[in-house]
Amino acid sequence: MGSPFFLRFEQCYNKPMKKGKFITFEGPDGSGKTTVSTAVCRRLEEEGYAVRYTREPGGSAIAEQIRNVILDPQNTAMDARTEALLYAASRRQHLVEKVLPALEEGINVISDRFVDSSLAYQGKGRQIGIEEVYAINQFAIEGRMPEKTIYLDVDPEVGLERIQKGRTYLDRLDQESIEFHNRVNEGYQEVIRTYADRMIIIDANRNVEEVIEDSYQAVKGLLDD
Repeated sequence: MGSPFFLRFEQCYNKPMKKGKFITFEGPDGSGKTTVSTAVCRRLEEEGYAVRYTREPGGSAIAEQIRNVILDPQNTAMDARTEALLYAASRRQHLVEKVLPALEEGINVISDRFVDSSLAYQGKGRQIGIEEVYAINQFAIEGRMPEKTIYLDVDPEVGLERIQKGRTYLDRLDQESIEFHNRVNEGYQEVIRTYADRMIIIDANRNVEEVIEDSYQAVKGLLDD
């Protein structure tokens, strides 16, 4: 029989590593999502949290190449279903190459967008259907959804005004009509109702410092839980 010390050592050694948490940021264009999520991740890193920031579409070499095709303003002939499939393909590569390995290592992943974006933008914005886009993405992600999602809620008009003032380059989706962006907002509201338990809603119509602080507190609370 082993000594109590070695028994305790063996139990500790064999204890499975705690997996990281998968947290996403969502919101319509102009919500400040990228600014806020990067600021939150940077602050958490400075405080010693094991976090990794990534984004969609993109996040890995292959996924970034697909991103360039999707968002290129010259690709005006792109079919709506082609667009949805490309997003799902990029998401799959990003998930298996970047997100899942980090989570297995015990690193918390903060992603700027995930599947909710496709449900809102392609499902509702492109009028393909949320259920149809959900089915495409279930094949891509095999049921792997985030633990929690920080949703930055902003009025479509406010978001588009920010884009027009703050960006020198507008991608293919930025250039869409207000009608498209209103449909995207409606899509997000439907997603929020469906996944109410996963969503943390933050008012993004306010100044960015307030939004960053509220988002930081929300994510920190999740990681400390």
